[in-house]
Amino acid sequence: MSDLVGLFNLLVPFFGLIGLGFFCGRVVKQPEAGLAWMQFFLIYVALPCLFYRLIADKPLNELANWPFIAATTFSTACAFVLSFATGWRYTRDMAQSVVQGVAGSYSNIGYMGPPLILAAIGTAASAPVVLIFVFDNLFLFSVVPLLMSMAGLDKLTLPATIRRIVWRVLTHPFNVATAAGIAASYLHLRLPQSLDQIVTWLSGAAAPCALFILGVTVALRPMRQMPGEVPILVFIKLILHPLLVWVVLSAVGDFGPAWTYAAMIMAALPPALNIFVISTQYNVGVERASACILIGTLVSMFTLTGILYLTTKTGALPYDLFP
Repeated sequence: MSDLVGLFNLLVPFFGLIGLGFFCGRVVKQPEAGLAWMQFFLIYVALPCLFYRLIADKPLNELANWPFIAATTFSTACAFVLSFATGWRYTRDMAQSVVQGVAGSYSNIGYMGPPLILAAIGTAASAPVVLIFVFDNLFLFSVVPLLMSMAGLDKLTLPATIRRIVWRVLTHPFNVATAAGIAASYLHLRLPQSLDQIVTWLSGAAAPCALFILGVTVALRPMRQMPGEVPILVFIKLILHPLLVWVVLSAVGDFGPAWTYAAMIMAALPPALNIFVISTQYNVGVERASACILIGTLVSMFTLTGILYLTTKTGALPYDLFP
């Protein structure tokens, strides 16, 4: 019983903030344009500080675990392919299928992942959390523009598309923060006390702001009807993706409970708000993206609770299937 109470106390703040944002989005009449500055604050200020903080004090040998990177990124790629195929079966439209591919494979690894997993497992999980975040983003934000270009939505030649992808990857604030954190780790740099305090405050603001915005965003776009593929995509995202991670990591090697459970929980997180950002950027499948985020977040209240209970609380799921 104490395990369940502890798990309840761990998850309620996360889903409670989403619910609070949803409630405010429905009750308080404010222009949607006001979200733009909040999203800018998250993407360009708060979350980069969070990831710098996670990386800067880690030994570089923890961040060079290439078998782990290959296994988790391969699992995300498999979830993307399955979700893309599901979207294609229902829409027969490549651009919408790309959005559905992201919906079934891209977890809320930036907003929910770090604070939830560090609270559940501890600082031993910070290195795998960072690696999954960086390389899942590298994979998805390279594949999406390439496929959208093939679908005819980006009116650019293939070389121009590749140059744009490389530029966006190199200049993305999360990747810049990651590079800065790696440099600080390698050079053993420490920020001045005053600057370190600012980074600490900003990194602490990332998760609550992001979860509140997620709730507001979903509230402002109510689901008119359930697209037929959404239950399948939610199943892939919340059940199949963490199972893929578990099996592939077990087949590749022994990474220890902290790394394996952290990867499974990252994969079991609900669909990310960035799915909606992608759909609005290309003006494709906006209602479907909103439905995936809403249903995925609601269902994850139960599936994520179950996976956390079976891994971090009881250890009923062995971290290595093939010892």
